[in-house]
Amino acid sequence: MAEVSLREFRFPQDYSAALCLWETMEKGVRIGRSDTLNEVEKKLRRDPDLFLVAEAEGEIVGTVIGGFDGRRGMIYHLAVHHEYRGLGVGGHLMDEVERRLKAKGCRKCYLMVTTDNAEAMRFYERRGWSRMEIHPYSKELDP
Repeated sequence: MAEVSLREFRFPQDYSAALCLWETMEKGVRIGRSDTLNEVEKKLRRDPDLFLVAEAEGEIVGTVIGGFDGRRGMIYHLAVHHEYRGLGVGGHLMDEVERRLKAKGCRKCYLMVTTDNAEAMRFYERRGWSRMEIHPYSKELDP
């Protein structure tokens, strides 16, 4: 297996490869309106250092997006190509995004896992994340 390295997402060069990875995830990553080229660019203007990719042989094999609003952090789109799962890529991405969030002053962070993704639940729980008994709501503000 090729050596994997982490780096910050490069816009717009990395967009197509990241989108392709997200679209091929069996479960857990759902593509929405916030994943368009323009919306990703807006995200990068706010936290360019919190959008990370894992790369092997020049190919993107993993992603994670962190967000920080000045009070709380949020994790989005942790995705690892199926051939690289079980090798520590997801853990490496999470360690780095958590380190960067903490350096910004983030003291608490959230993420959401789809109910059909037991593997992800186990992954996060092994890493010290706790399941919350909440009911998330969403609303499209711009139809």
